[in-house]
Amino acid sequence: MANIQSAKKRARQNVKRRTHNVALRSRGRTAIKKVLKAIQSGDREAAQASFREAVPQIDKMASKGLIRKNRAAHYKSRLNARLRAMS
Repeated sequence: MANIQSAKKRARQNVKRRTHNVALRSRGRTAIKKVLKAIQSGDREAAQASFREAVPQIDKMASKGLIRKNRAAHYKSRLNARLRAMS
């Protein structure tokens, strides 16, 4: 355990930030899985709707530093390619 006051505060902040980051990461992963599930089921309308919901989540993950922006672009590109391949 930290002895210095600033180190104690930093430890508290790290716990708080970690829980927030875990929640954001989970939300993003869930959005991606929702798109993939809709694509697998063959429901084009649901897939497009879930993709439109997933894109801001992916962008938010990238802007918060949870994933790199190239990885976010990779996710969006692959999901969009799968959507286009449905037709």
